[in-house]
Amino acid sequence: MADQEQARRKRTQPTWAPPAGSPDTPLKLYNSLTRKKEVFVPQKGRRVGWYSCGPTVYDTSHMGHARSYISFDILRRIMKDYFNYDVLYAMNITDIDDKIIKRARQNYLLEQYLDKKPSGKQLLQDVQTAMQPYREKLERETDPDKKAMLQRITNKVEETVSQLGQVAENSPDASKGEELKKALVGDARDPLSEWLDSMHGSEVTDNSIFTKLPQHFEAEFHKDMEALNVLPADVLTRVSEYIPEVIEYVQTIIDKGYGYESNKSVYFDTTKFDGADAHFYAKLVPEAFGDSKAMLEGEGDLSISQDRLSEKRSTTDFALWKASKPGEPSWDSPWGMGRPGWHIECSVMASSILGGSLDIHTGGYDLKFPHHDNEIAQAEAYYDNDHWVRYFLHSGHLTIEGCKMSKSLKNFITIQEALSRYSSRQLRLGFLLHSWKDTLDYSSDTMGTAVKYEKMINEFFLTVKDVLRTDAPPFLKWDKPELQLAESFQQRKEGVHQALCDNIDTRTAMDQMRELVSDSNVYLKEKRDARQQPDHTLLRDIAAYLTRMLKIFGAIEGEELIGFPVGGTSQAVNLEETVMPYLSTMAEFRDKVRQVARQQKATEILQLCDRLRDDVLPQLGVRLEDHEGLPPVVKLVDKETLLKEREEKLKIEEEKRRQKEEKQRKQQELQAAKEAKRRIPPSEMFLQDTDKYSNFDDTGFPTHDKEGKELSKGQQKKLRKLYDAQEKLHNEFLKSQQENVVNGAQAK
Repeated sequence: MADQEQARRKRTQPTWAPPAGSPDTPLKLYNSLTRKKEVFVPQKGRRVGWYSCGPTVYDTSHMGHARSYISFDILRRIMKDYFNYDVLYAMNITDIDDKIIKRARQNYLLEQYLDKKPSGKQLLQDVQTAMQPYREKLERETDPDKKAMLQRITNKVEETVSQLGQVAENSPDASKGEELKKALVGDARDPLSEWLDSMHGSEVTDNSIFTKLPQHFEAEFHKDMEALNVLPADVLTRVSEYIPEVIEYVQTIIDKGYGYESNKSVYFDTTKFDGADAHFYAKLVPEAFGDSKAMLEGEGDLSISQDRLSEKRSTTDFALWKASKPGEPSWDSPWGMGRPGWHIECSVMASSILGGSLDIHTGGYDLKFPHHDNEIAQAEAYYDNDHWVRYFLHSGHLTIEGCKMSKSLKNFITIQEALSRYSSRQLRLGFLLHSWKDTLDYSSDTMGTAVKYEKMINEFFLTVKDVLRTDAPPFLKWDKPELQLAESFQQRKEGVHQALCDNIDTRTAMDQMRELVSDSNVYLKEKRDARQQPDHTLLRDIAAYLTRMLKIFGAIEGEELIGFPVGGTSQAVNLEETVMPYLSTMAEFRDKVRQVARQQKATEILQLCDRLRDDVLPQLGVRLEDHEGLPPVVKLVDKETLLKEREEKLKIEEEKRRQKEEKQRKQQELQAAKEAKRRIPPSEMFLQDTDKYSNFDDTGFPTHDKEGKELSKGQQKKLRKLYDAQEKLHNEFLKSQQENVVNGAQAK
């Protein structure tokens, strides 16, 4: 009976249980609000409301902007295309600001001044007058970096003033004077503009003067972002377009008791806000509460006069609405003619697009306090909540060769300057190889690493493409090498995933991708050495995965399945598909010609084949690689890269030739010295050393030191060894001379 029961059980499916498996790794982001990594949880399913602080457009975009906007573009792309979040990305343009007003006004006044074509004498006088307050500013400055910058400008101006003064007195060459006038205007632009502004700034009343400058630099900013392959925002907001919303927002804050009017300006009451049970001021940097220097910088240069500061109830309060002074743009409001404060604009525009609670807010590290803390306070006062931002992400600082970068210090590198030296892909790779939240040093070392990474992975793509162009069976039996590479592929993919889940750690992800390329190259070499066909499908999958990840990171544009675009993104696939059959045919024909030329020992034909490979094809963007006993490899590479490689190869060859000649020269000198030493009889070898010895015996052997003291037995023993060795060496020389004489006589 028991056997029958067991048999019945065997005929039914057994109970099934799912495997334990691996738990999903949640995405964690470093949240400035908590100063630690937090699991990311959007408020509305997969939808993510994201606001990013945009630029204040008063000057050319620089690498500090690139640091923030490339970093956030990478995060945004990964959030959308890897983690599949539905992101609404809003960014502002600050086109009303103290910096913009001051710069626009000064530019206008300087243009007006130069249009009057002042004489050299007048220009000298005006610059010297303008330099007086500038020198006083230099004396007051306590920041060592700013002081050094002001001193450099002062020294340069004084040098040019001296040169122009000498030319005006002594030289009849008018063109030389005009050159120096132009140079002086350039050197003294800042002090001259500030001097003109102090005298005539209040007379500038045309509002169009204050819109022309930001419109120009906003257009330049968008061009720079496009050149860097930074995706445009889904929504772009400008302060000048949100004046009614700003006024309504400020009025609501007043109505809720957190704002107050004073002398036609409106200020945020930080003390009252922070004292409320439901609120907390300076969430990001609470230790900075009361930092008067940071607060003044946040208010702007035109808003820190003593009369303005006395309008506030507390030094920690900040402006929501500023009464406009003469020479400033203005809009009508319930409190009089004025303009928005800097901090209020972001609260208003972000709220208008994303509502009362943002999933993500991003900006540069230097904006934490007071700008972002003031944004939070304003919005939470307006909405009467404590969660206007859920996750605040701040990009790290950018330094230049280890030094602080700042527009105010005039040591910044513009985006266009950086792009003239490196490609946008290389710049992005440099950022990908570093953490988005830590300080990044823009230096030759940093970019050298990025360029090497690009070359490494591009070479892999080109090699795989070449392999895939060869005929192969549809499926190869997997042996140990294929199993090992497949396992590495899975481990590296998991490593990339874990890294991206860990605060979008692209540095570790890129390291994992590098290791995958390294493992693949080892596999390819093993197969090549064994004269075996590599598995096409496995290599194609690996190359396609790496391509996909680099597309997600924004480092590859285009629709190609594998590798970087060739010949421009629009025609990359067609170009490669079109020309490669012809190039492959040419390479095969050349290889056969080389084989025949080797058999026939036709060196001229071999030289022509080498010239085709080394000189002609690189000019067309084609790299041809010869491998002994294997078919040639053809790779499409951009012309500039190949020419640089050729130039570097020639430099290396030239250096090797120089080192070889230097080695030969040293060997010749050594041989000559050795030959000269052989000619010296032992009786003469010590006689020249009068700085060491004073007396010698009949054989030239030293007996007393330079002081006249007899040499010790130990000293004599050492010298005797040298004497005997020289005697042996000289006897060999004499013997060789005799042999030469005998051989010469026999030859006659």
